[in-house]
Amino acid sequence: MNPTRRSFLKNTAGAASVASLARPVHAAGSDILRVGLVGCGGRGTGAAQQALNADPGARLVAMADVFEDRLKLSLEAIKAGSPGKVDVPAKRQFVGFDAYRDLLASGVDVILLTTPPHFRPLHLRAAVEAGVHIFAEKPIATDAPGIRSVIESCRLAKEKKLSLVSGLCLRYFYAFQESIKRIHDGALGEIHTLLANDYRGSIWMKPRQPDWTDMHWQMRNWYYFTWLSGDFNVEQHVHFLDLCSWAIGAYPDTALGMGGRHVRTGPEYGNIFDHHSVTYTYASGARLFSNTRQMKACKSNLSAQVVGSKGEAHFSERRRGVWIKNDQGTWLYEGEQNKFYQTEHDELFASIRKGTAINNGDYMVKSTLLAIQGRMATYTGQEVSWEQAMNSKEDLSPEAYAWGPIDTPRIAMPGLTKLI
Repeated sequence: MNPTRRSFLKNTAGAASVASLARPVHAAGSDILRVGLVGCGGRGTGAAQQALNADPGARLVAMADVFEDRLKLSLEAIKAGSPGKVDVPAKRQFVGFDAYRDLLASGVDVILLTTPPHFRPLHLRAAVEAGVHIFAEKPIATDAPGIRSVIESCRLAKEKKLSLVSGLCLRYFYAFQESIKRIHDGALGEIHTLLANDYRGSIWMKPRQPDWTDMHWQMRNWYYFTWLSGDFNVEQHVHFLDLCSWAIGAYPDTALGMGGRHVRTGPEYGNIFDHHSVTYTYASGARLFSNTRQMKACKSNLSAQVVGSKGEAHFSERRRGVWIKNDQGTWLYEGEQNKFYQTEHDELFASIRKGTAINNGDYMVKSTLLAIQGRMATYTGQEVSWEQAMNSKEDLSPEAYAWGPIDTPRIAMPGLTKLI
């Protein structure tokens, strides 16, 4: 039986078997950077192609996933998109819950962690112990024990001078970088109000098949189970929560909110909510109003606003969607429109070549906890402090990682679900 995540988080036993694989950080100037992909879904496939585009010497040499069919589909797509840069023979195609260990043992310089978020703390620790550079998709965890594990992994990565780049890609968007710089230089004065909107339609759902066990069903539909995804306000809305935190340069004292299941009510939708509304309050008195909704045939809006004593700023990925208004007039970003998903990989590989490590650990941890804090507030109906969120004992992990029966998680009932 594979070690459980619960035992790993208690004593890091989950990483012990790869600790002996630690080796020197890849030398700057070497020709080939061996890349390994862990998690072969759509995001992993895209991340692999972006990694291969980031450096002439990048080669995909190993892949790992719990599902062989996902790995095969991903491999074919990456080959088609990056011809000549893929060398993943059958002996370096690893399948199962412990496939990430085999991938690390096969010898890679860079690892891309793109599985469902629940597994990120476990995989991140193993990668750091093995001494490889890391791209870690957002969010970085789904519960507070995972967050605390990642904090330690980020510290170890700094000690080892390993690059660790987060998938919070809006930080790598040139338009947002310039806007935030202007805000930090005083363009808005004192910030008092922030709004983070994430209104979007429905997404994929995979009907349960007769031969699927409980674990198969939950893993195939990982998005709809809080233990795997964190709920969608953590899995997706973390982008705009991170943007607001970047703008104000702080994290809140408390969160209070509401949420529930209004449209996605059937058992096929697991136990996540379909809407959340959270008010975060900062020590300064500033407030962040966070609103998320996933419902078909409703108006979409993915944006953030920051309002201060001198003006306001607007953030959207749409063309001409980034501007600042104050008493000096309106500033509209008209600079280079970069592909930020690509830029984050460009920066990662450039740092490896230069031997100057990047570590995005601080904000990827805090912004993920911010999203978890909001979920705790909507699930319980209670006001949740930053300290309560950080120190929570709620461990969402299953008893074991095995293909068989597993409890279907309960749907949270605000007022009845306890704050742990």
